[in-house]
Amino acid sequence: MPMPKWWGHVNKRVFNPRAIAGGTWPVLIHVGRISGTTYRTPLDAHPVDGGYLFVLVYGSRSDWVQNVLAANHARLRVNGTEVELATPRLVGKDEAFQALPDKVARPPRLLRITEFLRMDLTAG
Repeated sequence: MPMPKWWGHVNKRVFNPRAIAGGTWPVLIHVGRISGTTYRTPLDAHPVDGGYLFVLVYGSRSDWVQNVLAANHARLRVNGTEVELATPRLVGKDEAFQALPDKVARPPRLLRITEFLRMDLTAG
């Protein structure tokens, strides 16, 4: 896991609510795979051909990633608009970097991020 798990707990309780309230971060809206609760998670969401790519700072075992994979869809609120996303899949660093536009900064090597989540825009 690239970032320590305890930092994820701090983010979830302290920084995420502020990021959501601020309205400047992309927010992924997904449903808990066990609870059925709707969650809102601010994330780095990068537009790629036909969808979005998410940097998995805490790895693929994060709750939000597992929720999206289980549901096979989510919504993304970006720039004041919600888009529907489907077909989530984990992709490696090489595929992710190839999909990202050159102008998008890659995660620092120090974080050792090797997994990304890619989702497709749904029609309509």
